[in-house]
Amino acid sequence: MSLRIGILTVSDRSARGERPDASGPALVELILAQGWKVVRQAILADDLPQLSRLLADWCDSGEIDVILTTGGTGFSPRDITPEATQSILERPCPGLAEAMRQASLKITPHAMLSRATAGIRKRCLVINLPGSPKGAIENLQVVLPVLPHAVQLLQEDPDAEIGHHELR
Repeated sequence: MSLRIGILTVSDRSARGERPDASGPALVELILAQGWKVVRQAILADDLPQLSRLLADWCDSGEIDVILTTGGTGFSPRDITPEATQSILERPCPGLAEAMRQASLKITPHAMLSRATAGIRKRCLVINLPGSPKGAIENLQVVLPVLPHAVQLLQEDPDAEIGHHELR
């Protein structure tokens, strides 16, 4: 199954051109290595209304299966990615964020400072990732194995449940 991915970097400095975006390109590389497509990519400042609007537009377009945000998930007063994400979601998916934090805690105690969230709007899954390239890749690798099945379920693919209800 080829997934259609949107990658959104949330960073004031990258949006102003003061710092190159390293996380977005790192995520693109990993997504392409899976044989999936990056259909949208953008860099936005930490601006709640603008970020909420773009996330909703991407979800509602029907062109994207999974949106990956990178950045804005920490404790800084400007870190508003989880709030923007939650404002547009119809259903939360706490297991994804919990799994990422649990795996990250094996690497760094700073993982418990992550406020990342995940959820569904229409048939689109939105997942917040850390802003560093290393953290973004490590967290994405945790949820990568379940993304095709998640998208199958969102699309109501009749084959999504094959093997889940084996008779014994």
